Amino acid sequence: MTATIELMSGFSLEITGKDADAIADARQYLPDDTRVNITFLGNESLELRVAAARAVAESGLVPVPHLAARRLASRETLDTFLTALHEVGGSESVFVVGGDPPEPEGPYNDALDLIWSGALSSHGVRAVGIAGYPEGHPQISDALLWQALTDKVAALREIGLAGEITTQFGFDADAVLAWIEQLRARGIELPIRVGVPGPAGAKRLLAYARRFGVGTSAGIARKYGLSLANLLAVAGPDRFITELASRLDPAEHGTVKLHFYTFGGVEVTAKWARDHAGSFCVS
Repeated sequence: MTATIELMSGFSLEITGKDADAIADARQYLPDDTRVNITFLGNESLELRVAAARAVAESGLVPVPHLAARRLASRETLDTFLTALHEVGGSESVFVVGGDPPEPEGPYNDALDLIWSGALSSHGVRAVGIAGYPEGHPQISDALLWQALTDKVAALREIGLAGEITTQFGFDADAVLAWIEQLRARGIELPIRVGVPGPAGAKRLLAYARRFGVGTSAGIARKYGLSLANLLAVAGPDRFITELASRLDPAEHGTVKLHFYTFGGVEVTAKWARDHAGSFCVS
């Protein structure tokens, strides 16, 4: 099996709580047991997030709810959320992240605090996803990012929870590959899911890139296939995935799959992934 096929096999995707209804339309394009991350947005309720997890599970897919540490007001809030997720079959795998608020709304300052809280295992969590930033973070130094990642990996190992790293989306395969190589050089062997935008309009993709501090120089945009002259054009990740796959070496880079951010719509992204599952074969 080529590196490309391995990338497209077992891909995951991301939705918000309000996207729960879109799962029904996208389901026809998704393999059974596809992992679906459910974000933890500040303007969505616990009930909405749980309903999304239920919709994903009932569709024969695997819900991976996000837990945003700084958005959790208390341990009780965390326990309530995890209990509700467990009741709908959505607590076995979660993704933990610090979250956007500059100051914590409760006792958890970052993802590491959540991992060490003891709440995850007690509510049936068996696997934990953590974040990676191949192009850095606009508000956190690279040194702190690497230290945080190393600490989270060590904590998961000590607690006995399976781990996986999902990266922020980007347009630069060079940056992603260099980051993976540095990750492996540091002795971190966890599986990686490389964040990729699903097909979407250039204007929308660039807006998200600015929001999350993703590099969009003219050279990178051109290489990816983004038209800065025609912001209404739709750009897909074809070139990015082809380059990534042609340069990945499982012996050097380990287990690497794709994680699709559904900026252009859940159904559009799912259909694109289905239609392109075997389109990037590299001999």
